[in-house]
Amino acid sequence: MPQQPYSVEQVANLLGLHVKTVRTYVRDGRLKAVRIGKQYRIAREDLEAFLGQPAGPPAAETARRRHVEASSIVQIDGIAPDEMTMLGNMLMAAAASRSPADRPLRVETVYDEERASLKIIIVGGVADTTEVFRLVTTLVKEPA
Repeated sequence: MPQQPYSVEQVANLLGLHVKTVRTYVRDGRLKAVRIGKQYRIAREDLEAFLGQPAGPPAAETARRRHVEASSIVQIDGIAPDEMTMLGNMLMAAAASRSPADRPLRVETVYDEERASLKIIIVGGVADTTEVFRLVTTLVKEPA
């Protein structure tokens, strides 16, 4: 029996993201979804494609395995566009250079030019997230 498609709220809960973030992914075309009435529905296969891996076993199997994941947002204020670009590229390269056997790690950046503010969104295992924090700390020089 085919699995029912996920709602935006279910995907947000699965990924540890805000519902508005998931809706933005859908509207931007990053996450494939079907609009039914006023709501979006995301097929399991489309969620797996978005994650670059199987979305995981059904809920009954998930209860048997322990999974620990961290979702974090790091905000850096007063960062120039060129510094933001360099930092974003370094973080994306670090996330992309991981072995395919490693657990998934997602790093995304959002820059508000008007406020000179950078938000780094990190979703992954606790150890991997800690490494990204260390890299950010190394690359960003805090004002004295």
